[in-house]
Amino acid sequence: MTYKTVMVHLDTSTGAHTRLSLALRLARKFDAHLDGVFAMSDPHPVGFYAMTGTPDIYDAHRRFLADKREAVERLFRAELSRTQVPGAWAAPEGYPVATIMQCSRSADLVILGQSRPKDRESYVADDFLETVVLGAGRPVLLVPEAGDSGTVGERVLVAWNGSREAARAIHDALPFIARAAHVTIAAVSTALAPRPADASCADVVAMLKRHVTIPVDISRLDHPATVSTGDTLLKHAADGNYDLLVAGAYGHARFHEFVLGGVTRKILSSMTLPVLMSH
Repeated sequence: MTYKTVMVHLDTSTGAHTRLSLALRLARKFDAHLDGVFAMSDPHPVGFYAMTGTPDIYDAHRRFLADKREAVERLFRAELSRTQVPGAWAAPEGYPVATIMQCSRSADLVILGQSRPKDRESYVADDFLETVVLGAGRPVLLVPEAGDSGTVGERVLVAWNGSREAARAIHDALPFIARAAHVTIAAVSTALAPRPADASCADVVAMLKRHVTIPVDISRLDHPATVSTGDTLLKHAADGNYDLLVAGAYGHARFHEFVLGGVTRKILSSMTLPVLMSH
């Protein structure tokens, strides 16, 4: 099992360069095709006119964005040539969230960046990450704001609670797990879900050992009630020098608002290492 089509979201933010660098490395690692999909927030002309009072400013703004988009495209194509990675560029018209969602459906792995509140050019739309992670139907690799972590997938920490989402994430991460040097199953619990039984963890280990030749160990994460499961997972990942966290994404949309599980929300906001999430 492997990833043969990797998709990376690109924009004009500083984080896009980090995502592209990682995407190129992973495309080479998995001998995959790389799709670069450009999407960023573009104000509606009616609202822009209302704020500025003239269409000329909006037209100038669109030309400015077009110039920056072309610069990103040149960089993407140059990097494909330099690294000899096969790939394709796309900058589809339309609502950016919808275009990213549509493009992600034909990818084996989708790479997005953690939200960067201080970088206005990284803004795509409200609840962008949540929308794609919960709705794409594909595994999403989230790149932390902290930047390039070097290796990804050498030491893998798998968050396991026996749920459907956790099972989906583990199987979606098998290409990473099969190539890892170290894999740990972290038995976690939440306020609503008790820690998985020993038999459940053992079954997961037995399944993974049919894919890997390295030992797969189990770590039981006990934490006080005052410390969240998300914080415990991230601290354990940092203390163990893991370079990939695999976790199920929990949540749903209700009346156009996203109701996320506490662990998912914490990881999205505070992750310090790449995280592969599936819903």
